[in-house]
Amino acid sequence: MRADARKNYDHLLEVARGVVAEHGADASLRDIARRAGVGLGTLYRHFPTREALLEALLRTSFDELTAHAADLERTGTPEEALLTWVRDCTRFTTTYHGVTEIMVAAIEAPDSALHASCVALRAAGARLLLRAQEAGVARPGMDGTDLFALIAALAWLGDQAALAPRAEHLFDVIAVPALGGRDVVRGTA
Repeated sequence: MRADARKNYDHLLEVARGVVAEHGADASLRDIARRAGVGLGTLYRHFPTREALLEALLRTSFDELTAHAADLERTGTPEEALLTWVRDCTRFTTTYHGVTEIMVAAIEAPDSALHASCVALRAAGARLLLRAQEAGVARPGMDGTDLFALIAALAWLGDQAALAPRAEHLFDVIAVPALGGRDVVRGTA
């Protein structure tokens, strides 16, 4: 890619990051191009579809969350690693309103541009969950798909204006019985 084209690409992603954070995954592509100071054709040359733009925008973050799971697996206790990673994934998915639906759809669509990143993310969580289950600090009977669905449900709560303030509390309510988290108020599991 030529230097000027790379500069436009990086600038479009930076502007898109802000617009999508502000308006969600359905943000106007025209608005992104306008705010970036380029024509809509320039945006479409770099990102021919909304999914291509979202894939470029989200892939780096998904890959970072996948790498973060590996770091937590090496450095944290099974319980700390799982809880930290689930909380971090949930917080990330609420950064961009509507991304949860896209992630869930991408898991089921092998031809989706986000499929590989979402599958790797789910697998990273499954490894943390299995490790916590083997240590006896997470409920048996759950799997990576269940964990991914739980994260999606918690992120959906964070996307709802009326429920967002309750999302953190509900994470704690769910974490205690399902994921082995300690009840910090009472000091029990």
